Amino acid sequence: MSELGFTPDEMMTIAASRALKGDDVCFVGIGAPSAACNVARLTHAPEITLIYESGTIGTAPDVLPLSIGDGELCDTAVTTVSVPEMFRYWLQGGRISIGFLGAAQLDKFGNINTTVIGDYAHPKTRLPGGGGAPEIATSSREIYITMAQSKRGMVDKIDFYTSFGHGDGGDHRQRLGIDTKGPTLLVTDLAIWKPDPDTKEFTVVSLHPGVTRDVVQESCGWTVKFADTLEETPEPTELELKTLRDLKARTDAAHKGEAVGAKRGSKDG
Repeated sequence: MSELGFTPDEMMTIAASRALKGDDVCFVGIGAPSAACNVARLTHAPEITLIYESGTIGTAPDVLPLSIGDGELCDTAVTTVSVPEMFRYWLQGGRISIGFLGAAQLDKFGNINTTVIGDYAHPKTRLPGGGGAPEIATSSREIYITMAQSKRGMVDKIDFYTSFGHGDGGDHRQRLGIDTKGPTLLVTDLAIWKPDPDTKEFTVVSLHPGVTRDVVQESCGWTVKFADTLEETPEPTELELKTLRDLKARTDAAHKGEAVGAKRGSKDG
């Protein structure tokens, strides 16, 4: 383990943030995707355009939002447009390069369930639902997914198709007339996964520091495939860790209603 003492969750967030580029226009999901996108914005990709479902464009939050309706998003956006304009012009108009989503349940082809656990009519758990994620999954040029691994979350068959990934694999998207790439990256707290070029099944291409193949398999509900050349994810840098931890600390303080050290725009400590 590194002297910096990072956690698996921090490794996941930072590894996911590294996949983003400054020229990306990114449709951001709440939670882990939001943390990754904002770490990217605060480190190597300051020019990235972050868009949230409530219609905020060029958002630069000082703290992570609790929901898409969080005032922090509108307060820090370059502009805010109506939700119909957001979806019809920006998303369905092909202007979003990356849709960044989380998942409650995920299968090996990148199909996402955020609707129910169990039978739809009599669920064990009713989840928040899809929101705009189904449209993001089909209309963004490509999709990144981030989630912590568990057999409960990474399953052989999801209970409900909320957001379409690669369906049954192969050319399923194309057969349905969906011309975007779909999920091209999965970052978990243990590894980095990419879809096989032909089957579209997610394959482990990089293990995070200290993680073994057995650990990945033990927390996944399907038989994991590993790339022939398996890499090790570079450890978080001191800057990446500090940026993430400062962001989380500001967020925790703000959501508890506490003063956040230096106010935005203030030089005082």
